[in-house]
Amino acid sequence: MILLATGCAGFIGSNFVHFYLRLKPECKIIGLDKLTYAGNLENLAPVQQKEKERFIFVRGDIANTELVEHLFSLYDIDVVVNFAAESHVDRSIDNPQVFLQTNVMGTQNLLEVARKSWLQKDKSTQNKKFIQISTDEVYGTLGPEGRFTEASPLCPRSPYAASKAAADLLARSYWVTYGLPVVITRCCNNYGPYQFPEKLIPFMIWNALKHQELPIYGDGRQIRDWLYVLDHCRALALVIEKGKPGEVYNIGAQEERENLEVVHKILAILQKKTGDPLINEKLIRHVKDRPGHDRRYALEVSKIEKELGWKKEISFEEGLEKTVEWYLNHRQWLERVISGEYLNFYQKWYRER
Repeated sequence: MILLATGCAGFIGSNFVHFYLRLKPECKIIGLDKLTYAGNLENLAPVQQKEKERFIFVRGDIANTELVEHLFSLYDIDVVVNFAAESHVDRSIDNPQVFLQTNVMGTQNLLEVARKSWLQKDKSTQNKKFIQISTDEVYGTLGPEGRFTEASPLCPRSPYAASKAAADLLARSYWVTYGLPVVITRCCNNYGPYQFPEKLIPFMIWNALKHQELPIYGDGRQIRDWLYVLDHCRALALVIEKGKPGEVYNIGAQEERENLEVVHKILAILQKKTGDPLINEKLIRHVKDRPGHDRRYALEVSKIEKELGWKKEISFEEGLEKTVEWYLNHRQWLERVISGEYLNFYQKWYRER
């Protein structure tokens, strides 16, 4: 099997490449990544060294039609897993156009090239599959009770979420209109190794290690469901193997935590592991909430559990400890990915709060 993994140098994409090459020794992965600020080839260094025959990296944009067509003509691609996305809400508020270009137009380009390649006359799509990686944020916000199901209406509340919802609808339209074997997955918040430190958990780890303020939006009581990234990869492997075209699968851990609680847990683990007295709750600073900040996300996951046999294996407590330990052991990685562009963006963003 030949699999095209877009966004392969990002957080979830790189973890998936590591995981899937171990899981499927017969699989070959073509990795495509534009290498924006959040894409890091260092994330892929181990497989580039050990799996030269089974992993081929290509730098490029999913919105580049000529490039994507070239890859489909050069390789007999069986599966597309579209991780490529601009994914940070704060940045989408600051510059929505970039999110539309990648998340909407880029996805449409991948779908169209796959359609032309796979649905030619006399060609079977029996062993083909296009996995569109989406997010629980497309559903909008929840009250204190209930969970989103795959049938819940899409009600995005940020430019990022709106761009992902648009991509989902495009993907669905290619299934309904053309019969392209598309499967959509919507996952809750991921965490784990290689996550770019603009996201909550690595951001707070980085700032705490530097004895810098830990800015928390509003009262910090926003609730998110947290899934360790390898459990997400396990779910995607099952979707590739057994997921039904035209279906949507929610992937969630049912590990709901308030943001403030997550930060306190990070501080407790860091205190235990470093013994640094300056890493403490006094670093926490509440800042003005961001526009359109969703209060709670939660996913009903009985469909993927019953139909595909998936269950999460790693609890939040275990996963968070693993994650903090990984960043402590990879401080040089953190130093290298924290660029001036990143620091300038967030210094400006939090000043305005």
